[in-house]
Amino acid sequence: MELFKVTLGLIVIASLSATLSSAHLGFNFGWGGHGGSSGWSFSLFPEFYQVSCPQANDIVMSVLERAIAYEPRIAASLLRVHFHDCFVQGCDTSVLLDDSATIVSEKNSMPNKNSLRGFEVIDEIKAKLEEVCPQTVSCADILALVARGSIVFSYS
Repeated sequence: MELFKVTLGLIVIASLSATLSSAHLGFNFGWGGHGGSSGWSFSLFPEFYQVSCPQANDIVMSVLERAIAYEPRIAASLLRVHFHDCFVQGCDTSVLLDDSATIVSEKNSMPNKNSLRGFEVIDEIKAKLEEVCPQTVSCADILALVARGSIVFSYS
């Protein structure tokens, strides 16, 4: 059973890492395919935030560590937020949007109402990242980093 948990955890981490990496289309950094007629390459740069916001991972992990120490079940809840976001038309962070005057958001739709939780943890992470690296770390990447970090802390 323990081997199954570890294997499943590694599969989920690999999947989330691929989700995080896929958000960074850009120039060819020496690996992967070649760009189309526009000259752009669709190679991925997994170390994107190591260059553009080196503190990003530390900020995410420190907020997560505190939140999980306070409420251990929040790790599973945050992973669930990521999967619910990705379930409907891809990982676009639509699950983080609040209601407007004309629409009921995905966050408050019937399947998610009073079901998803942990938004305050994501909001705290976003606020801290904006202080250090304004307009750099996308909300989709924050969800992916939070999901990955939640798994890491669950296995440590």
